[in-house]
Amino acid sequence: MRRRLRCVLFVVFLLSGVSLPISAAQPMATATAAAETPPPHERFDLDSAALKETRRMAVYLPPGYAQDAAARYPVLYMPDGGLNEDFPHVATSVDRAIRAGRMRALIIVGIENTQRRRDLTGATEIATDRAIAPQVGGSTAFRAFLRDELLPQVQARYRGNGTTAIIGESLAGLFVLETCMQEPELFDTCIALSPSLWWNDRALVRALPSLLRERKQWRARWYLASANEDTIAPETAAFARALAAGAPAGLRWHYEPRPDLRHDTIYRTLAPVVLPQLFAP
Repeated sequence: MRRRLRCVLFVVFLLSGVSLPISAAQPMATATAAAETPPPHERFDLDSAALKETRRMAVYLPPGYAQDAAARYPVLYMPDGGLNEDFPHVATSVDRAIRAGRMRALIIVGIENTQRRRDLTGATEIATDRAIAPQVGGSTAFRAFLRDELLPQVQARYRGNGTTAIIGESLAGLFVLETCMQEPELFDTCIALSPSLWWNDRALVRALPSLLRERKQWRARWYLASANEDTIAPETAAFARALAAGAPAGLRWHYEPRPDLRHDTIYRTLAPVVLPQLFAP
C-alpha cells in the first residue's frame, strides 16, 4: 500500500508541476563498486561526422522484443552508457522492473564515453572550468551527434515508438538540462541527477527564467534530483525555484532534494525507483 501511495503522489506531482520533496518516502540503495554483468544486450559502432570519431553503443532490448515484431517501444538514451560505466546497473534495474510488471518495456541506448568532459560541457568563461580537462565545451557537437546521427540510426535499427528520454548524472546531468533547454523537441523526458549546474558560473540557472518567459509552448517532462553536495544542491534548488515561478503548463517537472545521498550513490539509488515511476505500466 505504501509503495502504491508513493507512485500515485509522484505522478500527481509530475502532472501538477509542484516541486515537493518526497525523500523520506524513498528507499535508499546500497552503493557497490563491484563489477556488474548487464542483461543481454547488443552493441554497435557509429562513425560520427559531428565528433570525427567512432562511437560505441550498448543497446538493451526488453523481454519479448524478438517475439513480437509489431511492438514498438520508448527509447531511453544514456550518456555515460558504456559497459564499464552506468549501462550495467541501469539496464539491470530496468530489466528487473519490466519483468516484475512494474515498468513499461523500453529500449536503452548507452553511449560509451571517449572524452567525457569534452562532450558533456558547454562553453565556459571560467578558468577553473577549463582546467578540468584538455578539451571542454563540446556539448554542441555531441548534441549534433545525438540529433543528426544517433537518434536516426537507432530509429532505423530498432522499433522505437517515437517517444524518447535521456538520463544523466553530474556532468551528464548538466548536458541533459542544457539539451532539454536548448532543443526541447529532442527528448520527451529529461532526467538529471545531481547536475553540475555550477558550470560556467551557473549559466543554465541564470538563463532559465528568461527562457521560460519566451517559450510558452512546451511539451516535456523533467525530473531533477540533488544529493548532499555543496556545489550542486544549491544550484539545483535554484533551478527548481525558477521552474516553480515560471514553468509553462506543458512543462511537467519534479524536483527531489536527497540530502541523505552522496554524489557517488545518487544514480544507483534513484534510477531503480524513478524510471519505473516515470514509465509506469
